[in-house]
Amino acid sequence: MRFFKIIAVILVLVVGAYAASMYFFVDENKDFKIEKEVDYPIDKVFSQFNNLQNFTRWNNFFTSSSSIDIDYYTPYEGQGSAISYIDPKNDTDGEMFIRYENPAKSLRYQLFEDRNESPTVVDVQFKPVSADKTKITWYVHTPKLSVFRRVENFWTEDRFAENINKSMVNLKNVLGNKVEKDNQMASIKYDSLMVENEEDKLLLGINVSASNKKEALYKNIVMNYSKVYNYVTMDLGKKDDEFGFPVLITDADNYKDKEVSYFLGIPLSKKIGVPDNNFNFRTVNPSQNYVMYYKGSYEGRIRAVQQLIQKAKKDEMRFVDIRQTFIERPIEGQEVNIKLSLSVFK
Repeated sequence: MRFFKIIAVILVLVVGAYAASMYFFVDENKDFKIEKEVDYPIDKVFSQFNNLQNFTRWNNFFTSSSSIDIDYYTPYEGQGSAISYIDPKNDTDGEMFIRYENPAKSLRYQLFEDRNESPTVVDVQFKPVSADKTKITWYVHTPKLSVFRRVENFWTEDRFAENINKSMVNLKNVLGNKVEKDNQMASIKYDSLMVENEEDKLLLGINVSASNKKEALYKNIVMNYSKVYNYVTMDLGKKDDEFGFPVLITDADNYKDKEVSYFLGIPLSKKIGVPDNNFNFRTVNPSQNYVMYYKGSYEGRIRAVQQLIQKAKKDEMRFVDIRQTFIERPIEGQEVNIKLSLSVFK
């Protein structure tokens, strides 16, 4: 009996010492600042923060869990917009609000986690460093914690910084795909032969063999594009601004064959687990390309392909594959808008 009394006294002293140290030496809340720069203009960056549908697509707080369910509330963008979320797998839930917006300059978020009545308040400021670079500064004010929970403040800043680091990687991928698409659309010159150096790409897609009869090939492409697109967006949960234009790779001169073999894929930023064996990754190496943009019937692309091949032969360049990048998604019964790229080498 005496032993248990001694243990009880020791426990009381330990708990008391812990509570006293937390009360006197650890702040009841945390205030800290984190700064980052991204290589994109402020208008592109700000729209990823003040639109919560955009925000949740790249912010690691929301993307790190496959079981999180998010509801969005009007106006969806700017001051007054809000979301609620629940993550049954991790047993968390909460609400997030944009309380203040100064367009292209600053935002104030409030985040209520797990029914906590006191929110985390985050002020985010945006400053253009140059025409193509933006500085982002987070000012974080955490809610007050009870004496027994103040130990959490030792790792709050580190946890928040880690989340921002991972989020910035996601944001750069999203903005990279958006800017690439915008730049490609702005630079289109139809039916003009150009020379381009293309960087490497990682494509997720499928290998296909199809009949080359009139209209049959394009119908097959439309069908298989839908398969790849649905798999990437529905099964893998990717959003449209997380990947690039679909690319079809085939032999340069197989338009003359009765049957055509091709690979149709969607560019992703990195390899991920793909449980369906019908889909696979293909790496496209950096290359020099002869390029033409074409708009019209799919069958009509052949003339542009022939021009690229003739140019390569005239320049005594070798070639194998041609890539067809669909600037607009392929839809049955509609014209195509494609970029034809013939990879050439000596």
